[in-house]
Amino acid sequence: MPHLPVIVGMGGVNPAGRTSGHQAFRRTVLDALPDDLQARTLLGLAAMMRLADCQAEGAWHDAQGRPLDAAGIVAQTRQQVLDHTLIRRIEDPRFNEEGLPGNRKASLVLDSPLTFRIRRRQLPDDLPPTWQIKELDRHNLEVTVPAGSMEVLLPETRQAQVRTAGQLPSGFEPSHLYRSVHHPRGLAMTVFAASDCLGDSGMAWESLRDRLDPDEVAVYAGNSIGQLDDEGWGGLLKSFTSGKRATSKQMPLGYGQMPADFINAYVLGSVGGTGAALGACASFLYNLRLGVEDIRAGRRRVVMVGTADSPITPEVIEGFRTMGALADDDGLKALDALELLTDADYQRACRPFARNCGFTMGEASQFIMLMDDALALETGAEILGSVPSVFVNADGWKRSISAPGIGNYISLAKAAALVRDMLGETALRERTFLHAHGTSTPKNRITESHVFDQVARAHGITAWPVVAIKAFVGHSQGSAAGDQLASALGSFAHGLLPGIFTLDAVADDVHAERLRLFREPLPFVADATFINAKGFGGNNATGVVLSPAVTERLMVQRHGQAAIAAWQARREATRETAAAYHQAADRGHFVARYRFGEGVLEGPELKVGRDAIHIPGYARAVSLAVDNPFGRLDDGDPR
Repeated sequence: MPHLPVIVGMGGVNPAGRTSGHQAFRRTVLDALPDDLQARTLLGLAAMMRLADCQAEGAWHDAQGRPLDAAGIVAQTRQQVLDHTLIRRIEDPRFNEEGLPGNRKASLVLDSPLTFRIRRRQLPDDLPPTWQIKELDRHNLEVTVPAGSMEVLLPETRQAQVRTAGQLPSGFEPSHLYRSVHHPRGLAMTVFAASDCLGDSGMAWESLRDRLDPDEVAVYAGNSIGQLDDEGWGGLLKSFTSGKRATSKQMPLGYGQMPADFINAYVLGSVGGTGAALGACASFLYNLRLGVEDIRAGRRRVVMVGTADSPITPEVIEGFRTMGALADDDGLKALDALELLTDADYQRACRPFARNCGFTMGEASQFIMLMDDALALETGAEILGSVPSVFVNADGWKRSISAPGIGNYISLAKAAALVRDMLGETALRERTFLHAHGTSTPKNRITESHVFDQVARAHGITAWPVVAIKAFVGHSQGSAAGDQLASALGSFAHGLLPGIFTLDAVADDVHAERLRLFREPLPFVADATFINAKGFGGNNATGVVLSPAVTERLMVQRHGQAAIAAWQARREATRETAAAYHQAADRGHFVARYRFGEGVLEGPELKVGRDAIHIPGYARAVSLAVDNPFGRLDDGDPR
């Protein structure tokens, strides 16, 4: 019997806040929550943003160190928290008054010789033969350039044409939580997200690892475009033209699979399966599919799955803008007939399924821990949901590599067919909802809604609820489906679907007849959701996620009521540990798990046998028993 992959922990961060404990989800449905949950959410975000601090039980202080009770902190910081989370004006000064740094090529015509002084180390090695060099002292030179033409680069600053993005909550810097040593931002977010996931699970990693063959663990994590800030490939690729030296870290740390590598080397110490599947905006689901298939087949028992993307850089944003994908200032002004844009306008930049002009960039890191259902019962793990399958399909022949195609019809139709087969027609029609890719581009609103409409018609669905979380957090590229999944788990826990708050009216060209598009949070009890992704190049994926209640019903069917009762008893300790972690995190006390240089081993320290490899520090050996489905040849002399 195939194993059921269940979700036993989640962690990460996006513009709405921390993933664990559903903090980020609660930020997106804030006004629909009871007063105590609203206060808890705002207080936790204030602590995360360093607007408040709690060193002891109930002993809160504001940013100036003045004592205040929790209610006072919430009242004092509420507006600042609301204004500096989610999508908003980009806070990097380069996107505002400072301007984006650049160079402009120019041809100078010198009417007379030009003489200047320069430090010896700043002079290029390869000089034009007509330049005359005079040594002034050990460190300084005088250069004379003869009259005539001269090609130069003139430094300049350019006004940003895109000024809005979904940024992590202001004041939260994951690199400050551990010895980051100039790590790219995406990798610092990875360390935080994986640590948050472990804390959310309520299980000690060492104890869990000691139960398993080391090869029964896997990590599948990456991103869609690598680390393109200055600490990664961005700085490397700019080094010649910017006049800065490349470092030895920029090349390796820029690779797209580096989030998985970091988790193996510095968070889990895993020697099991690893890798990263890159599929543009569907990258999270591609990695999720690897984990799901491993667990279903019994190859692994625990898999950490995730992505981390930090693409809010001048170069990446300019790249997407020039292809007409982003909502830039001119587009937003034209959309609302405005002469000037205010902070409130920037906060409403992303408008899925409404009249819109492009997507809004976001940054996020999202991770989940998958486990087979039998191990989850044995360990007393909390079960947040389950993922029976992820479907991936390409678009086939295309005119434009970046345009949507037909593959998403197949992936969503397969996902709907699986839910119908597992849960029945009524559950599919009445107790499922769609987590749309919902990028806020005119093309997406037409094509994705048509996919939804056609699948709805095929199954007799008349009012399929649609959630589009990018309205709140923007498009975090390869992490986008991770944002959607984290939000879906929040919906299961709280019985609320986030509305599309920027949806003043559904656009005329949206195929909305069988869809339920709404602005305010919607109370909804769901059995399952569909996580949909449509990526550049024809990377389509749809993941099926079942609710905790449905998952438990399946597990009763698979393992019996007695096993479920024993699991529920064991789960109490897990819940207590997880609750303690959430309480500490809500007070701003984050402990990033980063084990640099610990437990490092070399080959001679292993004990290699015929049937197993024993690794010092690991409770169980790596079994060398392998699956051979191909049969066995006689090992005698073939002659």
